[in-house]
Amino acid sequence: MAESAGERYILILGAGLMQRPSIEAARELGYRTLVVDANPAAVCVPFADRFEQVDLKDRTGLAELALSVGDRLAAVFTAGTDFSASVSYVAEKCGLRAHPFQAALNASDKTLMRGCFAKAGVPSPAFVKVGRGDIAQYLKQGLETMSFPKVVKPVDNMGARGCRLIRNAGEFLHSVETAVSYSRTGTAILEDFMDGPEFSIDALLYDGTLTITGFADRHIFYKPYFIEMGHTMPTVFAEDKKKELLAAFAKGIASLGLTCGAAKADIKYTSSGPMIGEIAARLSGGYMSGWTYPYASGVNLTKEALRIALGQRPAVLEEKRIPLDMGEGLPFAMYDLPCSRVSAERAWISIPGRIKEIVALGRAETEPYVRNVMPRLTAGERVSFPRNNVEKCGNVIALSDGYDLAVQAAEHAVSSIVLRLEAGNRETDAFLAGTEQFCEQGFPPDAFLLSDEERQTVLSCAEQLGKIEKDAPCTQIEDGRFLEIAENKRDYNHRSLLSTLQLFDRLCPEHPAFDALAFFTTVLRGGIQGLLYMRDSC
Repeated sequence: MAESAGERYILILGAGLMQRPSIEAARELGYRTLVVDANPAAVCVPFADRFEQVDLKDRTGLAELALSVGDRLAAVFTAGTDFSASVSYVAEKCGLRAHPFQAALNASDKTLMRGCFAKAGVPSPAFVKVGRGDIAQYLKQGLETMSFPKVVKPVDNMGARGCRLIRNAGEFLHSVETAVSYSRTGTAILEDFMDGPEFSIDALLYDGTLTITGFADRHIFYKPYFIEMGHTMPTVFAEDKKKELLAAFAKGIASLGLTCGAAKADIKYTSSGPMIGEIAARLSGGYMSGWTYPYASGVNLTKEALRIALGQRPAVLEEKRIPLDMGEGLPFAMYDLPCSRVSAERAWISIPGRIKEIVALGRAETEPYVRNVMPRLTAGERVSFPRNNVEKCGNVIALSDGYDLAVQAAEHAVSSIVLRLEAGNRETDAFLAGTEQFCEQGFPPDAFLLSDEERQTVLSCAEQLGKIEKDAPCTQIEDGRFLEIAENKRDYNHRSLLSTLQLFDRLCPEHPAFDALAFFTTVLRGGIQGLLYMRDSC
């Protein structure tokens, strides 16, 4: 039964998909939702009790709107956006609960964040600040002594927009200019590259306590970019190293001055131990706080975070959390709210082009253990191989009692979805021809990443085959070495080479004759999308 709150409002910043759990949780708690976004066509606008078009960067405008609501405003909230500082600014103006404004600023600007970490001795990579005016000076002098690889990222953006690995001096100019262009303040940070596995951690803090509400393995691919192809929770990382990461997270939170609300970390365990990439003063996006953690734990994390913002006790959190034995010297009393099941999220991506049709989306939704299939694009829209996490094509979420089963279910569902592209597209042609920009060597990658020996085996077998006759199946090669490769190598959408060939036979029983070498060169480069494009271009 919903808690009575009369006609009071919760102000929710953002009306995108990541705000849907916030809107639903506010209503379940008995509150009305006042949702703001610069985009009046944002997907969650129709679900708001009241919508106002306000740019989330406009703190003064947001505060004026909030103050106009008077004592009917009960809380200010966001999840999965860049605008936790706007939340804190409005909350301070209205006398509502949130992180201090300066602390939220520290967690929003990566330069301020790294400065706080350095001052408090919190492990994070060495960095320098780079603005538009600094680039020429680096080109004249700094590159001579700079060691690589480096990572560049905008100081004030999310979703890995503008973030990439700089592998050598030749990639510096383009990489930094791109990062700066993605920054609202025209500023980026240049930092040392961190090796090792990466994790996402969510937490809620209030009254001197820090409760871990999600610890996920992140799956990052496709250098020089950092594309998260999914996450799985709970982590299977070693418990002692996990505690080291949590201790660094807690110290990082304290160094920023965060005290009341959510905190989210991207963190690695490097050869030197824990190293924090960033800490945000909000719940995570990317389906973690609103979908995978609630599935795996049985706890509506957004609702508990809203209770804290409302000045209430997070009753479910306090009932289910367990103390963490972390030793002495940490700035908070530490708790964990563990997961009892396993949730796996996986993305699907595309080679460049324009979508003609999406095949088997409905089938993916009926796969065992799959809870959600969430496409981001539809027929007619342009696609590119992702350079950030906003350019992926969709996501699948699976839930199971076991780690391997949840992962297999999510990946199998992804593998069943096919984006068939329009023929005659220059971007698709350029990709299949292996064209790459001078500063992106090896990117975009082939669909099937084979060793030189494996690639030679496949293409030698194709040469021996010579020709795939009109309407004949393409699964004709019986060479044992080829079959071993075909059965075990998978593309970026988790489809084996063998299943790709079988899928082509099902989708295209009628086709012209193909040169076998050209056919197999195309499938290694572009997977099933490449083969269908080849067929449709005839």
